[in-house]
Amino acid sequence: MRYDFLVGTYETERIKVLSVWSEFRDEDLPVRPRQGDPRGRSVREQMVHQCVSENLWFMNILGIDVGAPPLPKTESRMEFISRYAEDSAKRLAAVKGKEESWWESQTRFFDVPRSRAWVMVRRVAHTAHHRGQQMAMLRMLGRDLHSNYGPTADTGGLMQNHAPTIYAYDSVEALLTAEPAGGAKRALPGAGGKSVTERPDR
Repeated sequence: MRYDFLVGTYETERIKVLSVWSEFRDEDLPVRPRQGDPRGRSVREQMVHQCVSENLWFMNILGIDVGAPPLPKTESRMEFISRYAEDSAKRLAAVKGKEESWWESQTRFFDVPRSRAWVMVRRVAHTAHHRGQQMAMLRMLGRDLHSNYGPTADTGGLMQNHAPTIYAYDSVEALLTAEPAGGAKRALPGAGGKSVTERPDR
């Protein structure tokens, strides 16, 4: 099926979102990029936005309703992780069963007609945008970062330096098993003093 790549991309987006959320701590949830400035979402507000906006996009634009409230009853880090993991798994199962005609048929993206394939691409971009903001927040909090797409400063620096890609967990299931018990993320080697910019030394 020509749209399998969209299904596969959404599947990997799930683990990327949950992996970044697992890097936070409960005490981080009220933190904003600049304390006292409500224009920058707190960590909790970013999690709320991911859960609510994805639910609305899938339900109202793609016609996929998972039949569950988008937010956890208790807004703790682990409850956000569990809620999003469960709901996104149902969405993944739903899109896995769709024919090419479903992907190519038009829906309304707010007030503009678009194909469902177009909407899914935009949804992935939307998610990646906010996940990048959350990763910047982790850096501001002084936290380490596992890989999300490739090497990070904490996995060894740049690809040119043969830094490895090190994911926190192999799967959503491994994450959901380990995190309630305190976590079992892979160890990170750090940059080892190597530069993390591609700009040549002068």
